[in-house]
Amino acid sequence: MNKVIYILSFLLIISCNTRKSEDNYNFTTKIDSLLQSNKPRNFSGVVLVAKNGEILYNKAFGYSDFESKTLLKNTDHLSTMSIAKQITATLVLQQVEKGLIDINAPINQYLKDIPFSWASKVKVHHLLNNSSGIDAWELKEKLLFEPGTDFKYSNIGYATLGRILEKTTGKTYESLVSELFKNVGMNDSFYPNSTSNKLLVNSYFASKNSGFQKVEKFPFEKNLFPGSHLITTTEDLSKWNNALHGGKLLNKENYQKMISYSVTNQHDLFSSEKIGYGFGLRINDKAKNVEYGHTGFSPVAGYTAVNLYYPKEKVTIIVIENTATDNFDIAYYYESEVRKIILNSKLLN
Repeated sequence: MNKVIYILSFLLIISCNTRKSEDNYNFTTKIDSLLQSNKPRNFSGVVLVAKNGEILYNKAFGYSDFESKTLLKNTDHLSTMSIAKQITATLVLQQVEKGLIDINAPINQYLKDIPFSWASKVKVHHLLNNSSGIDAWELKEKLLFEPGTDFKYSNIGYATLGRILEKTTGKTYESLVSELFKNVGMNDSFYPNSTSNKLLVNSYFASKNSGFQKVEKFPFEKNLFPGSHLITTTEDLSKWNNALHGGKLLNKENYQKMISYSVTNQHDLFSSEKIGYGFGLRINDKAKNVEYGHTGFSPVAGYTAVNLYYPKEKVTIIVIENTATDNFDIAYYYESEVRKIILNSKLLN
C-alpha cells in the first residue's frame, strides 16, 4: 500500500513539474519570438517575468554598444526612468510613518523658498499623485488647475518631493535612496553619480528625422532624478516589487494610501480608458487582473521602460529598453506585447 502511495505521489510531482515547464515554455517561446522579430522596430533591452518571487524569464536582446556590437546582458545597468517615482513615493511615506512629513500639509510648510502663492495650496499628496497643477518641467507662477481637481504628469513635482525629503530628514536624496536600496538588497541599484554613471549602458535615440543616434550626454539634471532617473537592473526591480508589495517597506495604512486614488488618467499601455493614479503607481483595478505599475520613457535619454505587478497572482513583468523612439505609435510596442503575452498565459489565469 505504501509503495502504491509513493508511486502515485511521484507521478503527481512529475505531472506538476511537467505542467509548470509547459506553462513556462508557452510564454517564454512567445516572448523570444516577439523580441527577435525586429518589427515594427528593433528591440534592445532586458525582459523579466517572475511569480511568487521566482524569476521565470530574464533575458537580454540587442546591444549595450551598437557600434562595437557588444551584446546586452540581463545583468547590465539601465535607467528606471519614471519608475523612480514609486521609489521616491515610498521614501516619502516612510517619513510619514516617522512623523517627519504630513502628506496633507502644504508644501511651503517644508520649503519656504518657493516664491509663488500656490505653495500654500499645493499639498504633499498632490505632488505624489500628480494632481498639483504644477507644470511638467518647471515651477511657474500660475498652476494649470486647482490642486486636486485634475491630473498633470509633473517631473518637477517629484523633484520637489526630493527637496522635501532632504529638508525634513537632513540627508541628501542620494543617501536616502542608497539606504533604501541596501535595505531591499538591491545591490546593483544606484543613485546616478560620477561612479555609478560608468555602469550605465549606452542608450540610443531613434528619431524619425535624424535617424539612430547614441545619447552622448544624459539630458536630465540631478534635481529631476527623484522622478525620472535611477540606475538599476531588472532583477533588482523584481526585488523591489517583492519588497514593496509584500509589505516589507510600508505599514498597511501607508501602503493602502499608495495604491488608492482620487484622480484618473489614461495611458495606452494599460487601457483605452482612464485608470487610477496613486502615489507613483498607476492603479488598473477594473481589469480582470488587478495591475499596479508605471512606465518610463524619454526619447532624448534613449530609454523605454515598464514595471508591472499583479498583486493577487504575485506576478512581475519588467521591460527596460536602452533605446527609445519619437515615433509614439510604436514607442511602447514591445512593452505592450510582452504584457499581452503574460496576460494571456497561465501565470495570470
